[in-house]
Amino acid sequence: MEKKVTAVIPARAGSKGIHNKNIIDFCGKPLIAWSIEQAVQSKYVEDVYVSTDGKEIAEISEKYGAEIIWRPADLASDTASSESALIHAVSVMKKNSEINAVVFLQATSPIRLSEDIDNAIDLFFENSYDSLFSMSVLEDYCIWKKTENELNSLTYDYLKRGRRQEREPLFLENGSIYIFKSEILMKYKNRLGGKIGMYEMPFDRSYEIDSMDDIEMCSYFMKKYYK
Repeated sequence: MEKKVTAVIPARAGSKGIHNKNIIDFCGKPLIAWSIEQAVQSKYVEDVYVSTDGKEIAEISEKYGAEIIWRPADLASDTASSESALIHAVSVMKKNSEINAVVFLQATSPIRLSEDIDNAIDLFFENSYDSLFSMSVLEDYCIWKKTENELNSLTYDYLKRGRRQEREPLFLENGSIYIFKSEILMKYKNRLGGKIGMYEMPFDRSYEIDSMDDIEMCSYFMKKYYK
């Protein structure tokens, strides 16, 4: 199968954590510009779309090489799901051209490389996956959950703690890259379904910007990869 891929980056105007989060200055560019440029530089991505309800986001996105999908107000509210925006975007994109697969990039996860996108696409097609998510390996996390007044160890048995090297690794869905067939999205109303694969990224490329406290840390790692 030919690796023809369309990228979509959802970016609504409203944001509670950080005002105008998707277009704040981040390492010298609007935040969303990083994801657009990474998609444009991919050797497999043919078209890059930004789904938005914001005029300023649209103007910036077009400047960096994306086409705009105007999102209806009811799909840009605080309670609207990412899936609803994706379904709308894919429906619009399919009117313009045939879609082989869709790469969904979160604008708030800028610490990725265009090579990550290409490597994930290679993995997706070579293994005939229906959907895929990027992840990082958690090798030694002792996670607990509190239910009412009871504590339970989730990722290990505290009564048989054992050696760190003997614990099975866990996989953190980092939110940076998703790939799916359009029919999978429509069938399951979910970005993941069917035969699901994983693409591993280094843990320090898994950080995302959701609050002001995240910006300094993400800037540090961004500068590590983008000199």
